[in-house]
Amino acid sequence: MKQPLDYYKKHLEIYQTEVKSLSKKMTSLSLLRLTVFVVTGFGVYFLFNYWQMAVVIGVLGLSVFLFLLSKYTNVKREREFHKALVALNESEIKIASGEFHDRDHGLQFQDANHEYSLDIDLFGRGSFFQFMNRTTSQEGAKKLADALKANDVSNIVERQESIKELAEKTKFRQFYSAISTLVKVETPARFIVNWIKNHKSFLNKSLFWFAQGFGAISILIFLLTVLNVITYKPLIGYWLFLGLGISSIYLKKVNKLAANTDKVRDTFRQYATLLDLIENKNFSSQLLKEKQQNIQAETKKASAIFKAFSKSLDALDNRNNLIGAIFANGLFLTDIKNAFRVEQWISLYGHKVADWFEVVAFFDAYSSFGTYTFNHAEFVFPEIVKNGPVIKAEGLGHPLLNKAKRVDSDVIIENEQFFIVTGANMAGKSTFLRTVSLHIVMANAGLPICAEKSQYSPVKLITSMRTTDSLTDDSSYFFSELTRLKFIVDAIQKEPYFIILDEILKGTNSTDKAIGSKKFVEKLVASNATGIIATHDLSLCEMEKELEEVKNYYFDAEIINDELHFDYTLKHGVCKNMNASFLLKKMEIV
Repeated sequence: MKQPLDYYKKHLEIYQTEVKSLSKKMTSLSLLRLTVFVVTGFGVYFLFNYWQMAVVIGVLGLSVFLFLLSKYTNVKREREFHKALVALNESEIKIASGEFHDRDHGLQFQDANHEYSLDIDLFGRGSFFQFMNRTTSQEGAKKLADALKANDVSNIVERQESIKELAEKTKFRQFYSAISTLVKVETPARFIVNWIKNHKSFLNKSLFWFAQGFGAISILIFLLTVLNVITYKPLIGYWLFLGLGISSIYLKKVNKLAANTDKVRDTFRQYATLLDLIENKNFSSQLLKEKQQNIQAETKKASAIFKAFSKSLDALDNRNNLIGAIFANGLFLTDIKNAFRVEQWISLYGHKVADWFEVVAFFDAYSSFGTYTFNHAEFVFPEIVKNGPVIKAEGLGHPLLNKAKRVDSDVIIENEQFFIVTGANMAGKSTFLRTVSLHIVMANAGLPICAEKSQYSPVKLITSMRTTDSLTDDSSYFFSELTRLKFIVDAIQKEPYFIILDEILKGTNSTDKAIGSKKFVEKLVASNATGIIATHDLSLCEMEKELEEVKNYYFDAEIINDELHFDYTLKHGVCKNMNASFLLKKMEIV
């Protein structure tokens, strides 16, 4: 079994060494560049009277200088890439030690109207999302959050296979993330997709060929003027003004196009690198191969198409050079030609842009899944079964709890079975509910489970654990809770769900609560529902005698030597020891 921490420490040293080496190389290239500049300057100065030799030295020196500058730029880019790899491995070591609470909470993805995202610490400080998220883009983070909220019980094995494969490709994942962290994109992908989708072309091919012909005539006029075939010198000036007049007809629309392309130019250039990395990797799992094919469907690779487009965008951006723009537009109608090339690209490939961006976001999100799996090699992928218990797990625990302190449970929940879980305060009821919830969410996403062994019959999850009142909606806590329970009842009429409830009907008196809770559980059981309800109301446990589907379980607490002790172990039966009175006395409240 690979030890992730050993891998990260080893590669941290490798990449740190490489960063130092590249920094030295940059310093050497800088000094060499300066030397070439000085030597060339002196050479031109001392041989100025021998202009032929001075020109040769100048051209040669400039060529060497530009070569060294290019080399320096490449080495600098390589150093930045390795610095990103250093940061990635440092981050993994830090997270492994339990320091991850400074990372993105993902609260923007939390949804009170979702089946479970508000209840199970999926988002927020100390959440599962915060712990496992390694995405580097807004689109990737959203894709990751959507995968965790999908509640999708189809194609789980396919997702498992893709995550297993990515878990094994640690170098690919780290390289992808490192490159992605260097992508500085200010314009969201959705803006780019909407702009391309809604752009209406204003140029046609005949106008493009007219511009090409106009430029050819400009060259001809210039040559004939130089050769004195054309003796009327002002002709080139009039021709220039004619070209500017033609360009001005389309100036407003080209300006608008350029304003939009200026926002997306860097995105296409930088995404090309990510697409190139995906294209050149061999994948064996079906889902990854499908995603790869989505960017290889054209005659050209998506990365090459992106690079070509970024060049067209760069060409259009050159119009910002005022002097160059005047002569380029006046003599060659470059605005028209460059704008046409951009529109031509949009016409040819605009319908694929959303797919390409989706693939980049997908790999960003699934790299997080792969990293999580690699980091937890002791976790198991649940065996997906069609018939049998919904969950049959050995050593099931909460994935965020410290392994040394975590108490795991053996859990078997049959289809259409309902658990009533009682227990003292702090004995582990809520943690157990979230552990089972995360088992379902993670299994549906294709992730490995914090367990020694697991069989799982896929089911969607729905919960009611953290109902709150709303001053904005002028709704009381009790009404909000009833609304949530109605949401659950309506949902299970359409398709099967695994229901998890924590102390329902808290907003009413104890007698009314006991009666209402019993009737609600009876309704769920009559609807052939499967699930768990945690409660302090021991009267609800009487239902085990009345309904075969209902089973009682509990978490216990003991007072030993005037101290409260918990074993956090799930047991069959009803809790006998409650601890509220003891805690009130112990803390000298009463």
